[in-house]
This record gives sequence, C-alpha cells and structure tokens, in this order.
Amino acid sequence: MALDKTIRLNSLSQKVSMPVGMTWGVPWREGELSRDEALRLTRTKDGTAVPMQHWATAYWPDGSVKWTAHAAAETEGGADAYSLTKGESTSPRHQMIVTQTDETILLDTGVMVLTLGRSGSQWLRSITRGGAEVCSGGELIGLKETSSEASGIKTTRTEPFESQVHRMTIEQEGPVRAVVKIDGRHRAAGSSREWLPFSMRLYVYAGLETIRIVHTFYYDGNPNEDFIKGLGIRFAVPMRGEHYNRHVRFAGDSGLFSESPKTLHTRRTKGKYRDLFEEQTLGRSVSFDPEEDAYFLSLLDDSATWDSFKVMQQSSEHYRIWKRTSEGCSWVKVTDGRRAGGVAYVGGSGGGLACGLRNFWQKHPSGFEVHGTAQDQASLTVWLWSPDGEAMDLRHYDTKTHVESSYEGAEELRATPYGIANTNELTLWCTEETPAPELLEQMRQETDLSSLLVCEPSYYHEAGAFGIWSLPDRSTEAKRELEERLDGIISFYQDEVEQRKWYGLWDYGDFMHSYDPVRHVWNYDLGGCAWQNTELAPNMWLWMMFLRSGREDIFRMAEAMTRHTSEVDVYHFGEYAGLGSRHNVVHWGCGCKEARIGMAGLHRYFYYLTADERIGDMMDEVRDSDYTTVNLDPMRYYFPKDEHPTHVRVGPDWAAFSSNWMTRWERYEDKAYRDKILVGIHSIKGANYGLISGPTYGYDPKTGVLTPMGDDNWGRHLAICMGGPQVWFELAGMLKDPQWEEMMAELGVYYNKSQEEKDKLTHGQISTKRFEHPVLSVAIVAYGAYYKKDEETARKCWEILQGNPFATVHLQEEASIVTHVDTLREIDWMNTNEAAQWSLNTIIALELIADYLPEKQEMKLQEQSK
Repeated sequence: MALDKTIRLNSLSQKVSMPVGMTWGVPWREGELSRDEALRLTRTKDGTAVPMQHWATAYWPDGSVKWTAHAAAETEGGADAYSLTKGESTSPRHQMIVTQTDETILLDTGVMVLTLGRSGSQWLRSITRGGAEVCSGGELIGLKETSSEASGIKTTRTEPFESQVHRMTIEQEGPVRAVVKIDGRHRAAGSSREWLPFSMRLYVYAGLETIRIVHTFYYDGNPNEDFIKGLGIRFAVPMRGEHYNRHVRFAGDSGLFSESPKTLHTRRTKGKYRDLFEEQTLGRSVSFDPEEDAYFLSLLDDSATWDSFKVMQQSSEHYRIWKRTSEGCSWVKVTDGRRAGGVAYVGGSGGGLACGLRNFWQKHPSGFEVHGTAQDQASLTVWLWSPDGEAMDLRHYDTKTHVESSYEGAEELRATPYGIANTNELTLWCTEETPAPELLEQMRQETDLSSLLVCEPSYYHEAGAFGIWSLPDRSTEAKRELEERLDGIISFYQDEVEQRKWYGLWDYGDFMHSYDPVRHVWNYDLGGCAWQNTELAPNMWLWMMFLRSGREDIFRMAEAMTRHTSEVDVYHFGEYAGLGSRHNVVHWGCGCKEARIGMAGLHRYFYYLTADERIGDMMDEVRDSDYTTVNLDPMRYYFPKDEHPTHVRVGPDWAAFSSNWMTRWERYEDKAYRDKILVGIHSIKGANYGLISGPTYGYDPKTGVLTPMGDDNWGRHLAICMGGPQVWFELAGMLKDPQWEEMMAELGVYYNKSQEEKDKLTHGQISTKRFEHPVLSVAIVAYGAYYKKDEETARKCWEILQGNPFATVHLQEEASIVTHVDTLREIDWMNTNEAAQWSLNTIIALELIADYLPEKQEMKLQEQSK
C-alpha cells in the first residue's frame, strides 16, 4: 500500500441515523505509519471531515505502528462508508473536558456533564443536561441468597449488597473520547463483607448524550454457599411534571410497551381524550383546561396510579412484563412475549434516562425494573441476573470426575468457579424529552449492533493482519466447492445456536463439542464432550472467516465467543490465574487447567479490531501464565517431579506463552517478553531435531529456558491444533529468523511422512504413532510445503482436506429431520473440533498452496491410479 493511499472503512451494521460514538482498529504494514503521524477521517459520500482521535495499540519491531485505534463522534448520525487518510483531523465542535478532584471526576461532553464519585457506593453522582439533572446517582447492587432446611422446611434469606468504589482511573481524555475505569467490590449492607469484585469502564464522546458502559464482575465466593440471587446496576432518575406526563418504555419483540404512572385510559376516554391518550402513548406532553376538562381530571384523580413496572427475560424464548400500584399490592401481568428488545426508559417533563442492555435475551435471565414513577425520584434497575428467577448456581454437576468414561481431563476435580468473570455492555442515553417510538427503535438497534467501522477484507489481507489466511476465491470448481463448504459450516453453527438454544449468561457465545445421534442432542452431560471452550481454536476459525468475508453475522459470532471464552473459561485470579478450563459439562469443570485456553492469541483479533480495553486487561493478565504452571504442572501425570520447576509441551503450552509474550511485546514494546521468546526458540534450536523433537521439555519460567527431555516423549497433534501455528506464523513475520521458519517448515514436511521416511530423517528415534489426526496438521504442513516448494507435501495436504467429510458433504443437504423433544435437523457425526480445524486449515492452505489444489477430474485419476 502506498503511504498516501486512502483506506476505505465501512459500517459493519446497517447505518444508524442517530448520533453515535465509534471506536475501531486499523492494521498497518511495517514501516508504513510512524507513531507521530496525523490521520483524518471523512465521510465518503460528501467528503465531510468527522472529528476523530487515534492512538497506537501495537508496534512493529522497527518502531513503526502495527495497529491503530480510532475514536470518532458522529453527532449527526453515522454514514455507510468513510475514508481514512494521512492528514490533520478536524476538531469536534464540543471537545471533551475532563476535570478531577480528590472526590470526583467530571466528564463534560458539551451536551451533558457526568459527575463520578471516587469512593463510596455511588460511582455515579449525577448527570446533568442543560443545567437540569437527568440522573441523580448510580450504584451496583447484588442479592445473595442463603438457604437452609430443617424438619422438611426450607428457609431462604436474601442479603443485599451494594458497590464500593476502590479505585477510579482516567484512561483517556479527549478531545473526542474519554474513558474512565472504575474498580471495586460489592459490600454487604448489614456487615463488613466485601465480595464480587467488579471492573467497569465508562465511555463518553464529545457532543453526544450517550454513555457506553462495559461492566465485568468476578466470582470469588464459595459456590456451595454463595448463591447470587440478583446482580444489576441501579440509576436514580428525577421525576418532574404531572403523573400523566411521565413515561415508562420497554422494548418488546418488535414494538414498545408504552405507559405512564397515570394513564389517560378511563371508561370515559373518548373523542378528544382518546386523541390525547394517543399523544400520551407516543410520549408527547399533554395538557388540560382545569374548567373545561374538570370532569375528566376527576376521573384521572380516581384512577389507579401505577408506581412500578418490570420486565424479565426468563429464557431465550419468553419474557413477561408486570406493573404494580404500590408496595404490598400484587404485580399485574401486562403481557408475555418471546424476545424483548433490551431497552428501557423512564422520565418525565424535561427528559429522563434510557438504557440498552446488549444481548438482553441471549444472556438471560435479564431484566429491567422501575420503581417510584409517581414520586419525586424513580429508580431504573438493569438486572444482569434478575431476582425474579432462580438464584445463580455455580456448583459442579457432580462430586467426582469421570476421566475414562466421559473424556474428562484429570482425576483431580478442581471444578471451581473462583476467579471466573462475566462481561456485559450497556448504553445510556440522557434525553431532554421522552424519546419517540422511532428513536427508541434506533436505540434498540444500536444496543444490539453497536456501531463499528471495519476495513475491507482485501485491506486486512494486504496489511498482513494476523498472519497467514486467504481471501475467498471461486475461480475454479475446486476452490468454489471449498468456499461453499466453509460457508456451509458457518451456516450450520448459526442454525445450531438457535436450534439448540445455546444462550444464557454463562453459556452464550460457546458451542458444544460433539454430538450424540442416539438421543439427538449434543453431549451436554458427557464430561469432556459438552461445552467446547477454546478447544482446537474455534475463535481463530470464526475470526479468520470474518477477516476474509467482512460479514457482520460472522463478526457477531466471533465477538460473542471471545467475550465468553476470555471471561468464563479463564481464571482471572486465584490458584489458577492466567490458566483456563478444558472443555466440560460446566465451563469451569475440567480438572485440566491450561494456558492455551486463555492465551492472548485467541482474543487479540477482537482487541485490535475494536480496541476493546477489557480484552486488553485479559491479555495483560495472562502475560505471566507460565509461572502458574510451576504449581500446576501441565504434564504432572506423565513426568514426575524432578530438577525442573515444571514441564511443558512446545505446544500447546509454550505456544500459548509465546502468544502472550508476542502480544505484550507488540503492545508495549516490552523487550523482556521478546527476549523470553528468543530464549525459548534458542532452546528449541538446541534440540536434536528442532520442533520435531520432544515435544515435552523441562521448563523454568524465570529464565524461559526449555530443557530437552528426549526426542519422542509425547504426542505431536496438540502442538499444532490449538492455535500454535497461527501464532508462530505471525511471530515469524516479526522475528525475521530464517532458522525459526526453517524449523516450522521441517515439522510440517515431516508430520505426515511414513515411518520409513521418518527413520531416514531422524534415525529411527521418533515413532509415527506420535503424529496423529492428519487433518489437524494441515496448517503447519502447508507452511512446510510452501516454504520448501515441496509439491508432494502440498498434494498430501489437499488429499487430507478434500478427503474429509467437511469437504465432501453439503451440510444443509445432508442434515436429516428427526423428532425428539422437538423437530430438529441434525448431522449425526458432527464435532466442533474438526469443523474448526478443517475450516481454519483450509483457509490457510488456500493462501499457501492453492496452486497445487487438484480439480475433481484430477482427483478421480489419482484414485484410479491407486
């Protein structure tokens, strides 16, 4: 790319006409952009400059910028396409102003002013707009449930908790965007106990009335005793004006629940009063003549005043709305629906507060609750876990493990949720008046499809973003068929998420591991065959499918999986900090706790494409995960304690470490982590056969030295199917070490050779039996074929890929209809391991060795010759 070339940016989702703030990432080739160069954003359609700020999120070894992050404020509504060029950016009409004192931080967007509290329970003290207070406080709330049973009588006690701010940090301040991070814990109302740590970021943009919140909570309780009954965020909203000019809104399946504490609906609501009732329902202010309308006003005085409203998404298939006149009275059911829109509003004359909770129905049981609409101040509670449902149960599914029968990973149980987390996203709108239905619908869309700009696939590819992968190519019949199969696998899993209802606060984003054709279900109860977690790198598969296609639906799949696997499947503190849990019935249930599950290499796609700081936190957390293996040796069942602090495999263990260190090096230019990579590579170079040797080494995390322990001491397939090659390919582009590239190529060419051929190369010291599952090897084998220009090895790659069921079967045509609990479509041999790896390796092979791809006629001749 020429240095002055324009980069085209497209809106990932449909254009939202309301004002929005956007943050996104852009890759650069080495040497293309220096860290002090200015960049300019313009709308493609009319060339209008849009206020933007940018910063580097990664650097090349030569000091040039590898990735930039950008923040823009679209005060007039977003566009479909933009252009990014070098040049000075335009300034916003209202620049962000950040002011701090010992007690508070003030964020002034030019439209609203937020006052944040550095201590106490109220992290949000107030929001004002035009001098009027729109919100008079915000705090986190929690409910802990304790149950006991005696003489057949069960007693349940609920204990309230509220937020306690421990630290507040300004991470970014203008001119377009400001970011504040808030850390704290929940404190019991009636005791000194603090638990459930939280980390929350607020994002505000110049000239906008919106506040984006990314909220993370961590579990640090005893799952046998500490049951979370409710968890949410509560906002106080001043209520002004007559009761009939106050409004509550909940987004439903396709429309709105629109009511007031004093509805104009009476048995005499006819004629002009019906017209006024219509106006009221649309959120418009209504008025009456005291004399002319005296009788109708008396009817209003006599009618019920509805003070409280709530909606709960009980499951992905059902929500209910209720309302109530006052405490002590019954809740009246309003309506039932399927999937609520995840937006609520409460306010009166002079405006109010709207809130959108992203993935509202997908991450059930969620809800909104409004109280005090007839008082001077109402409360709007966003429930991440609604107390109207069952208490959160994080216990394991059994009291013992099942290694042989159910493919669970270790005899040790270790099924603890202590240290896991969950992240949720909210958006607040501080409005001057009750939003019209059209605006509330735009809020719902923005909540669901958070505005994001993305580059074109060809640019990501040209810039070398994330190593080696191919763009779609349908120029031959064989290539076209492979592309159709790649798309078909994505379609299959999209359908499965919906068909199998893979939803819920702790499950959304994950797939299941393998299928049971007898019961016509995925192996939801079979130990290590249930939830996939990050086994065999499905994250990388989804992200590469997005990069090469630019498809929004695939982006949303990858985003959901990244949010889940980076939080729920990983330990953020405690005994297993930096490690994650292997696949299991319960996400954190497997006794195998390994670095590969939480490695930065799986999650950095999302970080660099969106500049999401929460993922940045997670990647920082795992930078020293190799130290945790000293206390929990990954190979403890096979190698007794010896002179080495621990034992690791070159992959997936050291491969995971190297992904963490590479990310640390490029983000912070921290050469200590680069040097640790170099020490490891030097150690591998010292083995008799490089990457072919081992793969288990003695390891010292203090020095980074890998000590060889023989040339054939464990299986090889785990070294190359958990994301290692994808990390190493990109790392090679940074290190520029021919010997490292040669070792990768040697492993690839060697992997699928016969025992006789291997004996010639390694003198009979390595067994073919250690090189299992050829389909998992194709990425590294294709690299070897490409690097060494080895046609025989390239042909072997395509033989493996094209002979696989994922290449030969059209899944949508193959799926059979069965009647179980419901009518389902199934593929009875389906497994996510191979779906992810076949797809990922095909994408890489199409980039490296497409010239050797045989057409169908050629394949038939090859079969006949055999």
